[in-house]
Amino acid sequence: MLNNFKTYEIWFITGSQHLYGPETLAQVNANSKKIATALNRAKNIPIKIKFKALLTTPDEIYHLCKSANSSENCIGLIAWMHTFSPAKMWINGLKILGKPMLHLHTQFNAEIPWSTINMDFMNLNQSAHGGREFGFINTRMGLNRKVVVGHWQDQEVIEKIAIWSRVAAGWKATQTMKIARFGDNMRQVAVTEGDKVAAQIQFGYAVNGYGLGDLVDYIDQVTQKEIQATVEQYFEAYEVMKSLHKNGSQHHALQEAAKIEVGLRTFLEEGGFTAFTDTFENLTGLVQLPGIAVQRLMADGYGFGAEGDWKTAALVRAMKVMGNGLDGGNSFMEDYTYHFNPTNMAVLGAHMLEICPTIAQSKPTCEIYPLGIGGKSAPVRLVFNGRTGQALNASMIDLGDRFRLLLNTVEAIAPEADLPNLPVARVVWKAHPDVKTAAAAWILAGGAHHTCYSQNLSQEYLEDFAEMANIECILIDKSTNIHSFKQSLKWNELYYKLNK
Repeated sequence: MLNNFKTYEIWFITGSQHLYGPETLAQVNANSKKIATALNRAKNIPIKIKFKALLTTPDEIYHLCKSANSSENCIGLIAWMHTFSPAKMWINGLKILGKPMLHLHTQFNAEIPWSTINMDFMNLNQSAHGGREFGFINTRMGLNRKVVVGHWQDQEVIEKIAIWSRVAAGWKATQTMKIARFGDNMRQVAVTEGDKVAAQIQFGYAVNGYGLGDLVDYIDQVTQKEIQATVEQYFEAYEVMKSLHKNGSQHHALQEAAKIEVGLRTFLEEGGFTAFTDTFENLTGLVQLPGIAVQRLMADGYGFGAEGDWKTAALVRAMKVMGNGLDGGNSFMEDYTYHFNPTNMAVLGAHMLEICPTIAQSKPTCEIYPLGIGGKSAPVRLVFNGRTGQALNASMIDLGDRFRLLLNTVEAIAPEADLPNLPVARVVWKAHPDVKTAAAAWILAGGAHHTCYSQNLSQEYLEDFAEMANIECILIDKSTNIHSFKQSLKWNELYYKLNK
């Protein structure tokens, strides 16, 4: 589910012109290859960086952009202006470019050679000059891109490129995503609704609805051998409560949960789906609400949204692709209840069942209890506390005239005490800048109650993603104050109405 990095490429391209002569261009080409090779060898950049071309004419640029668009492996371009590259040459190519672009504003040498610098050196090393010309034409054309400034060997520069490369992979996954929606959304709920056609135009992913009968057909075909193999995986990976053991009174429920998982997994695999939704109000034909099945599928990289929330399912999948291989996890999440103790205000995040075990502090326990909602048999689920540390919540909102990506940085903390009577996976966090301000800002921005909670993605990842998707991005962090936040929302409203 999450091994596509191996097939992806980011093309490194360099701009120059013939005015400098063949010797200078040969040096530009050699320097460009060295930078691309070094970036490709950087351990924290998971995507192959491939030097593709030195571009010196409008036709070369146009055909390069055309090739990038048609390449399945190319997920983005890194553009560097080694010398001055007259920007009118880039117009036709940039007009058709459909892949994300990072403008690397660097130069081959780290420092000025004060005692030896001459005009030959100046003519060769004109990134400060050429990068501004290239930047102008991108701005003049209204093109979204990421700009990274600094020497190509600086770790900060390499890390920013690494982040962008992961986001480019997430954007690629979003554009080709298929989401299976089992049943409709939870009745009378507003925020899980949305314009699926507008979303496909904006992001590329397709949301396809299926009746529960379509899924039940797959579940009914699951063999006892498949059920037993899955049950054995539960006992290997988790601490299983005694009543679910082979001779326990509820072992049949564990088998049913395994049966649902196998059937659901098969349905998704055969249909080429990488994200899905369900809702507890539409479980016809299922004995229990999928709990452990959803949790384990998320752990394998699938996106998920409860109550038919396809926007969050798509975001969870994209963020899982971005964070693939990084320490920590990404999970479907919901702000559930507040701790309004004035000396230690916090939020308890959870859901009925469906929190991904990749964010667990320690080995999850496999348990079963009545759900108290949905009218089905007690479902099996994984129970754990989330890992402490820096994290963020991200939510995708359909405002009718545009999509808004809303972010809140948080710090996950340990619960003040054990939670013996709350048999769900959960995380406790302090929202930035504080719970009251964060909640007020979230509500003012129209934030959803469903989010993707991330332990391994910073705000920079999501800001880069919003740039690629050409959508609004709003941040609530340590510097947020309500007055300025409200003004930003009003200015954004005006911008997007005028821009449309």
